[in-house]
Amino acid sequence: MSFGYSVSDFITVIRLANKIRKDFVDAPSQFEAISNEYTSLNTILSTTDSVDGTGNVLKDLENTLNQYGKLKSGYGSVSEKVKRVTVTLVQYQEDQGRQSILDWITPYDYALQQSDFLSRQQAGTGQWLLDSAEFNAWVDTNERTLYCPGIPGAGKTILTSIVVEELSTRFENDGNVGIANLYCNYRRHHEQNLKDLFASLLKQFIQEQPSIPDSVKTLYDRHKDKRTRPLLDEILGILKTVMAEYSRIFIIADALDECQDSDGCRQKFLSNLFQLQEKYGVHVSLFATSRPLSSIEKVFEGNSKLEIRVSEEDVREYLDGYLFQLPGFVARNLELQEEIKTAIVHAISGMFLLTQLHLKSLIGKRSPKAVRAALKNLATGSGAYDHAYKDAMERINCQVKDQKELAKQVLSWIICAKRPLTTTELQYALRVEVGESTLDEENLPEIEDMVSVCAGLVTIDEKSGIIRLVHYTTQEYFERTKRQWFPDTETNITSICVTYLAFDEFKNGICLSNKDFEERLQLKKLYDYAAHNWGYHARAASTSCQGVIKFLRTQGQVEASIQGLLAVKQGRGRGKYSQEIPMQMTGLHLAAYFGVDDAVQSLLISCHSPDPKTSYNRTPLY
Repeated sequence: MSFGYSVSDFITVIRLANKIRKDFVDAPSQFEAISNEYTSLNTILSTTDSVDGTGNVLKDLENTLNQYGKLKSGYGSVSEKVKRVTVTLVQYQEDQGRQSILDWITPYDYALQQSDFLSRQQAGTGQWLLDSAEFNAWVDTNERTLYCPGIPGAGKTILTSIVVEELSTRFENDGNVGIANLYCNYRRHHEQNLKDLFASLLKQFIQEQPSIPDSVKTLYDRHKDKRTRPLLDEILGILKTVMAEYSRIFIIADALDECQDSDGCRQKFLSNLFQLQEKYGVHVSLFATSRPLSSIEKVFEGNSKLEIRVSEEDVREYLDGYLFQLPGFVARNLELQEEIKTAIVHAISGMFLLTQLHLKSLIGKRSPKAVRAALKNLATGSGAYDHAYKDAMERINCQVKDQKELAKQVLSWIICAKRPLTTTELQYALRVEVGESTLDEENLPEIEDMVSVCAGLVTIDEKSGIIRLVHYTTQEYFERTKRQWFPDTETNITSICVTYLAFDEFKNGICLSNKDFEERLQLKKLYDYAAHNWGYHARAASTSCQGVIKFLRTQGQVEASIQGLLAVKQGRGRGKYSQEIPMQMTGLHLAAYFGVDDAVQSLLISCHSPDPKTSYNRTPLY
């Protein structure tokens, strides 16, 4: 965290502190306390990355201390001021150190997701789970595991957030109870590997404690100079130590079916959790949800089980809260409202997600007759999702041209993005014009429009700003039908990314300081995504993109892209990380890095040297 001071400001503050201390070497004895305070203050300043307002405080003190006579009767108040500054800086320094260690364990934080999911809960829903005998036995007795399977769209994630909130509220004032939650997501496999899952648990248990345990600080100190992350065995070892601080542990894991299992991650994760339950003294209670997959069901055999299902009461509660979205004649017709609720309850077949989609399908109907006709055609059964998604796309295609094009652009980016996108990133991506050298930032699409034109298929995580599809079944549907709806998406995204990276504002190449680099990341909203992912889109594109070769031949822009790709920040601004990248990389190096074969071949034909070396003495082939 920075408070706006530059390195030169920081140095000035330290020098000022030293000057004042020297001025008082021979001062009267009554000023000894102030001199001692400055010694302490200077020590803190020497190890603090940035300070807020300290320069002004010291300046005030310097002006006052220069007038010894005036201080004889008032130095006490000055000393108190110094003490307040010292205390503030100590606290700031401790907070910075604490956050650096937490971010080092893992930068990922599930708190934003928890807040977002909980905000989507309709008041009054989910109470059936909290009142169930299975849930209360799990919380109040020695039931170690409660496994909650549910069909796609049954509302497992929202119910999980309700469970987390219930536990957090119930044990809010009990420091002996530790609570940690995980929301598995098929789009976040790169940050939900086995090590990072346990690192997230460790981080959450540490966050609940008043200070960082010494064992964690020792591990951090062991790694920080090497700029390395902890190993899995180290995380598991420290996790056991930290968990020992609690008498009761709750671990809540949602959507285990979305946890990657290509390398056995899911199986190993659960195996280690069960070992913590069996072999460790702390009472560990696990709450887990999943689609009813046989491989997962087998793992939980013998444990308490409660099926996640959609209750009619929850559906009606939800509809009562959202019927206002329908035309005004619905609000004035209680009989029609009851028909809508009854028809939707019957049609969803236990898939809560369909409640939202069916409700969306009624928006825009102009008469009670049209609403009743639509209710008769609500899709049911196993094919309901595909029918609902296809119907949503047909409604999108019936919009006016500009709205239809915006919807397809939004959906194509979300579906094909290599990582979740923020609304801001997507706004800028949609504004890039292929072939242009600058971006018109005044005409960014409105976020509300980006969502509304997509017929209920996308939503925004309010806390994180991530724009995403409403459900993983939506992604599955579009993965199967992508060529039908978005045939040239990968090529189009590639063109947009390389057009952006080739903008004139990047022609000066790399930024020469961390501050300038971080400012570029902050101001150039699509820079991070484009630099990290353009090559993956190029490899997946059905046709080659000429813009790629043009971009790879602009050395300044290529260097800027490489810095965005390879500069990795460790801790909080330590070292000159933005400069610790291979210099003298060329477009050929970059194309080879991503494995874009067409671009490599084209550059080999035209370049003067087919084997250039970077400052690390590495060739494109390396």
